[in-house]
Amino acid sequence: MEGPQFSRTRRRFSGAAGLLWPLLVACLWAAVVGYKPVIIVHGLFDSSEDFKTLKRFINESHPGTNVTVIDLFDRGASLEPMWKQVAGFKAAIYPIMQNAADGVHFICYSQGGLVCRGILSTLPDHNVHSFISLSAPQAGQYGDTDYLKYLFPQFVKANLYHLCYTAIGQRVSICNYWNDPHHRDLYVNSSDYLALINSERTNPNSTEWKENFLKIQKLVLIGGPDDGVITPWQSSQFGFYDDNETVIEIQHQDLYLKDVFGLKTLAARGDLIFCSFPGVQHVWWHSNETVFHTCIEKWLV
Repeated sequence: MEGPQFSRTRRRFSGAAGLLWPLLVACLWAAVVGYKPVIIVHGLFDSSEDFKTLKRFINESHPGTNVTVIDLFDRGASLEPMWKQVAGFKAAIYPIMQNAADGVHFICYSQGGLVCRGILSTLPDHNVHSFISLSAPQAGQYGDTDYLKYLFPQFVKANLYHLCYTAIGQRVSICNYWNDPHHRDLYVNSSDYLALINSERTNPNSTEWKENFLKIQKLVLIGGPDDGVITPWQSSQFGFYDDNETVIEIQHQDLYLKDVFGLKTLAARGDLIFCSFPGVQHVWWHSNETVFHTCIEKWLV
C-alpha cells in the first residue's frame, strides 16, 4: 500500500506532467515541421524593442521558430536614405538566409515594407518564402500625418514636393517614397527609390529585379481604413491616388496591368494575398493578436 506522502507526490508529478505534455508535443511538432526562420524589419522611428509582442505571438503559435528582429536604423536613423538602409539590412539578413536551407519568411512593417522590397529586388539568391507587408506604403505616401508635421513642420502635403523632389530631399527616407499625384513627372524623374523599384522610371535592372522579386512564394498585403498614417491606406495594397485624389485600386494601376515587377504574375499564380482589417491604427498592427491570427500566422509555415 502506498502512503499519503507517496500519493501526494504522485499527484504532483501527474499534474506537472499534464502541464508539460502539451509543451513537449509542441516542441516535437516544431522539430518535425521545422518552421522557417522569421525576419522582422521595423518601420520609421521604430526599433527592435517594439516587436516583442509580435515575436511572442509567433513563438506561441509556432514553437521553436527562430525569430530575428533586425536591430538597425533605429529611431532617428530610420530617416537615412532608403538605399543605405537596404544595404545595411541586406548585410545583416543575408547570413540568416544562408543558414536556412528551407528558406525564411519576411514580416516588414511600414517603411520596412519598402526596405524589404529593395532587398528582394536586388538580392538574386534570396530564399524568402512569404513576404508579409504589414501596413507599408508600397505605392507611396501622400498625406498630412502627424509624422509629416513632426518632420517638416513648415510644409503641408501640397507643397512638400518642393523639398522632396530635390537632391537634398532625397537624402531623407520619407522623400524617397513621397508620391505627389499632382506632380507625377517630378516624382518619376526625382524619386531615387520608389520610382525605381516600381519600374516607373526607366531602369536597366528592371528585368533582373523582377526575376529576383518573383522568387518569393507569397506576397501578403495587410492594411486597413483606420490606419491613420499610410495615406491613402490602400497604398498598403498598391492602390493610390490619381490626380484628382481618387483612389485607384491595384487592379487598375499601370504597375499591375503592365506587370512591371511581377504583381500580376503573382496574382495569376495565386500568390498575391490581401488582408484588409478595419479598426487598427498604424502603431498597433504588429501587436494586435487578432491581426496576427487572421492575416499573418498561416503564412509562417
